[in-house]
Amino acid sequence: MDGPGGCRAGRGAVSGGRAIRQAVVLAGGFGRRMRPLTFSRPKPMVEVHGTPILRHQIDWFAECGVEQVVVAAGHRAQVIKDYVASQELPLRTDVVAEERPLGRGGGLKRAAATLARPDEPWLAAYGDIWTRFSLTDMYAHHRRHAAPATVALARPWLPRGSVDCDEQGRVSALASKAPPQLRVNAGIYIFEPQVIELLPDEGDHEDSALAHLVRTRRLMGYPFDGPWRAINTPRDLEDLERELAAQAANTTTTKGT
Repeated sequence: MDGPGGCRAGRGAVSGGRAIRQAVVLAGGFGRRMRPLTFSRPKPMVEVHGTPILRHQIDWFAECGVEQVVVAAGHRAQVIKDYVASQELPLRTDVVAEERPLGRGGGLKRAAATLARPDEPWLAAYGDIWTRFSLTDMYAHHRRHAAPATVALARPWLPRGSVDCDEQGRVSALASKAPPQLRVNAGIYIFEPQVIELLPDEGDHEDSALAHLVRTRRLMGYPFDGPWRAINTPRDLEDLERELAAQAANTTTTKGT
């Protein structure tokens, strides 16, 4: 039975290796584009509907069978440490703090080295992503294709809708409700253990490990159509809050009819 995040909820999802059991969240950036919200806290601790983005991710992971998450922290790491220590979280949550900026690739490598199951695949997520889809299904896709790495591919959110044109290039709709056909990197990955060796000690994984996997045609894509937002600016946060409030209002209205 699917849980709220589109996953088969409960420990039963883990039996037979059907769930990814460990994860790393990248939470070390300075969040400069989110200022002033990130002056006193890291971006994953910015709240969506009164709850930190990181907590949304942790709850989603738990619903999908993840048992351990390691948070790769940097800027204002103590805020994350204090939060984790003060909460009753649904899974084991460890925080690995950088003494100096290592870049996304270096942060991933350092945090992944502390996972409890070094011989098992692991999930990686950017700490500014708000989404819900079945990680169980993504892991099945990953296993089916026997890939060393899989990246989730989302449909980008367009606040003003897309524009449709006919074959002659004439505009047929200014605010099409049809979802865009293109896909973007959703900031959610599944990696096999050997990928850690490809990650740099310092620097960005997209310029090194991912670039190598793309060149060798060993990076698999997993398209999904669930909700997805990259929260990079205060405007992104406002748009998401507005959309969630509208969805809640519609749900309340529907239940009352």
